[in-house]
Amino acid sequence: MADDIYAKPHMSKKVRYKRNVQEDKGEWEEREVEIYESTDAIRDDHADNQSHGAGPDTERRPPAVQRKTFRAAAVCLAVLCFLMMTGIILLSVYFTLLQTRYDQLSNNYTQLQDEVKQLKDRTEVTLLQTRYDQLSNNYTQLQDEVKQLKDRIEVLKVCHDGWTRFGCSCYFKSKEKKDWGDSRDDSEKRGADLVVIDNKEEQKFVSELSNGGESWIGLRYDGKEWRWVDGSPLTETFWGPGLPRYGRNQPRNWSWYPVACCDQQGKWTQSYHSDYKTWICEKKII
Repeated sequence: MADDIYAKPHMSKKVRYKRNVQEDKGEWEEREVEIYESTDAIRDDHADNQSHGAGPDTERRPPAVQRKTFRAAAVCLAVLCFLMMTGIILLSVYFTLLQTRYDQLSNNYTQLQDEVKQLKDRTEVTLLQTRYDQLSNNYTQLQDEVKQLKDRIEVLKVCHDGWTRFGCSCYFKSKEKKDWGDSRDDSEKRGADLVVIDNKEEQKFVSELSNGGESWIGLRYDGKEWRWVDGSPLTETFWGPGLPRYGRNQPRNWSWYPVACCDQQGKWTQSYHSDYKTWICEKKII
């Protein structure tokens, strides 16, 4: 029996016990507890727990390697957070600078647009003003020309009493007689001069106006050539037979022998400047 007392206990049995617990409702609960088969299993489990770091003390105090790992991770996380914050701050500053620069460029662009518009407006106004001035000057000139034309038309409508209109001139034939010089003086006093004949039609008109007699006209020899009183050269002639007479055998003062119009055939004649004749004046109206 003593051997049985010191013998190794047998732990392979399961013990079932019943505990009656009375709840509020008066029911009974039956619970069952299992006991491990042997203490060896209990020791094995305890050894396994110690080898794996299980247990309350192990959970409270992690190994040094784990603590260093956690510390390094915390440092890296702090550095990463610092870098991220620095980057965010730099990006914010850069964005602010870009926004400021954008606003400045936008304002400059708006001002430039306004200046360009003002310049265009000024240019257009200048061009319009220049065009207006040109048109105003042209209008003034046109008014002057219209006025002159009206005046000429009025003159063309009616020549003064005693004058006859032909073409663009008014003609006057005197009734009294004077020498060539006095005849020209009288024409000038009337605002005219002795007639200058330019073409056949005018020659015919002057011939008819003289009524078959001889009247002084504005042609004479100046010692070198025949010239009209207005200074124009003689281009078309209507001399009578044997005329003109001038040369070495002529008198010294032959240049004063002016021309008269017309003979019976409507041709020019030559006479002494001191001869008395009627005269024909011409006044240009255009």
